Amino acid sequence: MNKYYGIIIKYKFILLLSATALISSCEKNDDLTIAPETTISDEDIFKSPARIEGVANGIYKALKGASLYGGRFLLYQDVRGEDFLNITANTYTGYDGWNNAYSSGSNDINNLWSAAYTTINRANTLIAGLAANPGVVTNAKAAQYVGEAKFLRALAYYDLVISFGQPYNKDAGASKGVPLRLKAEAGPENNDLARSSVAEIYAQVLKDLDEAEAALPQNYTSNDLNTTRAHTSAAIALKTRVYLSMNNYAKVAEEAEKLAPQTTAPFSTTATAVKHALQPSIATIFSSDYATAESIFSIPMSTLDSYTGQSSIAYIYNTNLEYYLNPAGILGDAQWGTADARRTALTRTVSGKQYFRKYAKPSPFLDYIPVIRYAEVLLNYAEAAARTGNLVLATNLLKAVHQRSDAAYVFPAAATATQQALVETIWKERRIELLGEGLRAGDLLRNLQALPAKGDGNLQTPAVATTAANYVFPAPNTELATNKLY
Repeated sequence: MNKYYGIIIKYKFILLLSATALISSCEKNDDLTIAPETTISDEDIFKSPARIEGVANGIYKALKGASLYGGRFLLYQDVRGEDFLNITANTYTGYDGWNNAYSSGSNDINNLWSAAYTTINRANTLIAGLAANPGVVTNAKAAQYVGEAKFLRALAYYDLVISFGQPYNKDAGASKGVPLRLKAEAGPENNDLARSSVAEIYAQVLKDLDEAEAALPQNYTSNDLNTTRAHTSAAIALKTRVYLSMNNYAKVAEEAEKLAPQTTAPFSTTATAVKHALQPSIATIFSSDYATAESIFSIPMSTLDSYTGQSSIAYIYNTNLEYYLNPAGILGDAQWGTADARRTALTRTVSGKQYFRKYAKPSPFLDYIPVIRYAEVLLNYAEAAARTGNLVLATNLLKAVHQRSDAAYVFPAAATATQQALVETIWKERRIELLGEGLRAGDLLRNLQALPAKGDGNLQTPAVATTAANYVFPAPNTELATNKLY
């Protein structure tokens, strides 16, 4: 049986009660106080509101896999770019990704694929189980759960298609993507499934997000739940990222305007219950308060549910110091000034090298992992506005993000004077603001740019052309061995 499809065994379901630890505020939810059963008939799993809650939490738990949003997926995507230099050549901490040398047998590739499809299958299971068992929870609660499942399924599929499929903008999505599995799988019967096109995957992602936006609540009962559980604005925010990957700038602007309807700073959300805005200090959202209104959706860590050692992105970047910031990358660009709080608060110098420390908590590494922040939405909107000719709005959005961390900085006139110059300035700002948040490779690929050469006197890797086989990740051995139609 393909291990990530075997979430439900035919006659027995292993309920992942530990999933409730994923959302720390849920630990106090009375709905999660249930009898200490560990093995439950699959006919009964959807007969109890508490068990349904456990199934819903299990989707978040799968998304939090170490090789997905436990943090390492962000690492895989960022080190493909030019802003990090590797020191250790350690294949267990992303070196093959930095070196663009992944093979079908790479642990990173197989573990990422498994975590994403486990998330998808758990989402499919919840959707199917609720449809087959109406009335166990209220209609409103069932709609919320389905909305959450579709949001998380969309996120997992988006991550798969940008990693294993050719960029949408290469051929309007005509290339083969990944298998599109929308049914709950209890065994290996349906392992054989051909890949859908990239365009078909994107269409399903957007369908899920549109339906999630309509079904999800606008807010929850605490700031922590508003950060760690999907709600309306999380679906909207993710759509801005997806549409940007498709160069559909009009739709990026349409979605972003729901969250940032103003044309000048301070930009903030007015239509939804959670009033998203830039936190005055970027250091706060990566150190002392992970649940500000800027953090639209994040993955929480707790003392009972966190990753350590090589599974932890904080360990790799900030404790073991396996990557340092490339002096010839964005670190050396004049747009990232020495007084910028993103440099003074979120990097540190060790033995003459500058290291990244957005994830700076010591073991047991309790930093929340950001999935999408309001700052990204503003930058997505800025690029869309620039691409569609609204240079004034684009410049205002750009300045709002930059001057939050460096209020005295003045963009040179040439940096914003023309559409192309402004777009390139926004790209630089993305590299500064979103450094280490898993977006660099996606930005390179959506713009059909080569993966850049990089290195120092010890380790180097050449550029990867857009036509090269290793421009995208290879299919994993686990899939090739069990899916004859891949």
